[in-house]
Amino acid sequence: MRVLLVEDEPNLAETVRRGLSGQGFAVDVAHNGVDGLWMATENAFDVIVLDIMLPQLNGYAVLRKLREQKVWTPVLMLTAKDGEYDQTDAFELGADDYLTKPFSFIVLVARIRALIRRGAPERPVVLRAGDLALDPNRRRAHRGEQEIVLTPREFGLLEFLMHHRGDVVTKAEILSGVWDPAFDGDPNIVEVYIRYLRQKIDVPYDRHAIQTLRGMGYRLDEEGG
Repeated sequence: MRVLLVEDEPNLAETVRRGLSGQGFAVDVAHNGVDGLWMATENAFDVIVLDIMLPQLNGYAVLRKLREQKVWTPVLMLTAKDGEYDQTDAFELGADDYLTKPFSFIVLVARIRALIRRGAPERPVVLRAGDLALDPNRRRAHRGEQEIVLTPREFGLLEFLMHHRGDVVTKAEILSGVWDPAFDGDPNIVEVYIRYLRQKIDVPYDRHAIQTLRGMGYRLDEEGG
């Protein structure tokens, strides 16, 4: 069982390396994002443990580039950042699990073993609604030949709507699927991001893909508006 640990704190990296080695793992270590990305693309690993706050190339960028290059090795994000949006952004970029510092070494081992048992999942194919296309693998969206630049949250919202295209989804379902099942902020954040998304996928193309059904929720037209 081979693990790549990308961690810039030397003492922590060595402690984790020794601990994992004692549990029977073969551990390679990188101390910056550039080296971590190179090692992850040039070698086969069962799990990548990836810090977010890295020199040269942060963990988000490393993860995004890995998925763009179709490296589907399970990734556990290991970081001192524990905000709700940090976790959501990591999952939207393709992370498989998330653990905050300080952490229990026993929990880390359990999470790694769970990811190994799960393996590298087959990633979804390109989602389409008419000429509107979304590629979860490459994190890209298009209207015809025109690429649409989306923020991670906008991308997550569009991906959710594309998976449920043709169906009416409530605000609560969107919050649970795109933000967090335990989200307790202002639910009107959904309306804000629906508006942002319309300005990018509909308005410039004179389309009406995202429909509002008053008192019910939202629906993405199956033909892309």
